[in-house]
Amino acid sequence: MDGELSKRIVALVDVGLGNSSYLVDLGDGRALAVDPSLDLRTLRGEAEQRGLTVAFAADTHLHADFLSGAVQLAALDGAKLLASAAGGREFTHQRLVDGDEVDLGGMTLRAVATPGHTGEHLSFELLDGPERLGVFTGGSLIVGGAARTDLAGPDQTEQLSRLQYRSLRRLAALPEATTVWPTHGAGSFCSAPGSGERITTIGQEKQTNPLLQAPDEDTFVEELLAGLGSFPPYFLHLPEANRRGPALLEHPLRVPALPADQFNAAVDAGAVVVDVRPIGDFAASHIPCAISIALRAQFASWLGWLLDPDTAYLVVRNRDQDLDDLAWQAVKIGFGLPQGELSGGMAVWSGETAMTPLLQPDQVADGRVLDVRQDSEYHSGHIPGAEHLELGTLPGRAGDLEPGPMVVMCGHGERAMTGASLLQRAGHHDVRVLDGGPDDLAAASGRPLA
Repeated sequence: MDGELSKRIVALVDVGLGNSSYLVDLGDGRALAVDPSLDLRTLRGEAEQRGLTVAFAADTHLHADFLSGAVQLAALDGAKLLASAAGGREFTHQRLVDGDEVDLGGMTLRAVATPGHTGEHLSFELLDGPERLGVFTGGSLIVGGAARTDLAGPDQTEQLSRLQYRSLRRLAALPEATTVWPTHGAGSFCSAPGSGERITTIGQEKQTNPLLQAPDEDTFVEELLAGLGSFPPYFLHLPEANRRGPALLEHPLRVPALPADQFNAAVDAGAVVVDVRPIGDFAASHIPCAISIALRAQFASWLGWLLDPDTAYLVVRNRDQDLDDLAWQAVKIGFGLPQGELSGGMAVWSGETAMTPLLQPDQVADGRVLDVRQDSEYHSGHIPGAEHLELGTLPGRAGDLEPGPMVVMCGHGERAMTGASLLQRAGHHDVRVLDGGPDDLAAASGRPLA
């Protein structure tokens, strides 16, 4: 992508979800947003900095990993919504089919039917007169792969995979210099593990994308499905929520501060305590039965993986942690706001506390190790003899594990602490957490990775 074009098309990366949305400066004070999330803070900030009004919002597909911000942009900014006619969306939008063109006021957006990731998936070519500037491919062609095809249920997976094969080859027929702007990328559970790059070209993908090297459709399907890992259960519900149209949100998002007696009453009524403090703080002292989900970029994914959307929950945080960020991470994946936070945090807590020892690699003696990383991470290198359960499976399987001392590990420590807190909720004692990852433990123990 040339320098001038890169100034007009800004990729807004949600590192936690592994996705990119795009803001396109149309050159007349207006902008196009492609695949905007309900958390519009970054997009709005970029638009305001550039003096732009979002006049169009285009969704490539019914998203499973986040709520779309398109309806919010229509209501608050007057944006015209663009989406597939096949999506059955229940809100006002321009219904597009293959080959339809939308005049953006100088530029043109052309719809290209690319089903596969979803049945109604569109890609969008961006044209400036006769010149093709690039293509927004959503969950079709992505850097080094293609997005998953198993979110509509096992009965549709093979059909969607075969459609994905044809869609990728249709896109691969575009000129090799065509810039490709995917939505899904590194870190997205909608994607198989792939490159860390987020923007590519047709030519680069034809040379390096293994799925485009598949000799036939059957091989493509086999390779695509073999690369897919697990995904959060909320992915099965959000496409329908996006089809109906997410509810409009009021600003600012409000989470009430609850004194200890009200906080305890909510716990007694069944609310789950989510402790978002850094793992060192949780290790030293926490409310018994709290779930540790450190507030970081990946907070939303693990909240959505480990709690049911209808579960009432409370939060404990440090004063320097951004409650607004926590709230937006929750709502963008279709979760309600916390019932409240503990006013004053753990500094004023006078009730019972628990601790979870956090060990440095050289403090871990030979013994039982539980690795809670994803399957692909575990198979890329793990401590010999380590048990393995993905973190997302622990709520349903923690009670099945043999009791006894164990060290929980992941790549750095955050997921391991979450896993340890789930094990403690299930009645396991003498659970400790590795502060580090497999490479650290291998170096300290002298045990090479398997």
